[in-house]
Amino acid sequence: QAQVVESGGGLVQPGGSLRLSCVASGSIRSIDITGWYRQAPGKQRELVANSISGGSTDYADSVKGRFTISRDNAENTVYLQMNSLKPEDTAVYYCNVRGVTRSFRGYDYWGRGTQVTVSS
Repeated sequence: QAQVVESGGGLVQPGGSLRLSCVASGSIRSIDITGWYRQAPGKQRELVANSISGGSTDYADSVKGRFTISRDNAENTVYLQMNSLKPEDTAVYYCNVRGVTRSFRGYDYWGRGTQVTVSS
C-alpha cells in the first residue's frame, strides 16, 4: 500500500506564489504519471497539470505560463509551482500518482487535497 500526501497550500494575495508538494511513500517501484487537479466549490474536479515519465508535461489553458509541474524521482515527490495567482485559482488541489508497485501491480493513488485560497 502507498500513501500520497500534499502540502504547501494556504492563503495568498492575488499575484502571489505558492509551491505545492506531493510525496508518495510505500510500496512504489515507479511513478509513471503524476498530476495535479483542483476542485473549486460547486465545480467539477479539473486537471491542472500532469507530467509523464520521460519529461512530457501538459497544462490547463487557464494556468499555462503561470504554473509549473516538476518531479524529484529520487524522493518520489511532485511539485506544482504556482505564480501570478488569481482569485479563480482558489480550490482544493489534489495530487494523483500512477505507476507500478514493487510487486509489479499498477496503482492509481490520490492525496486528500490541500486548500489554496487567493484573496486580498
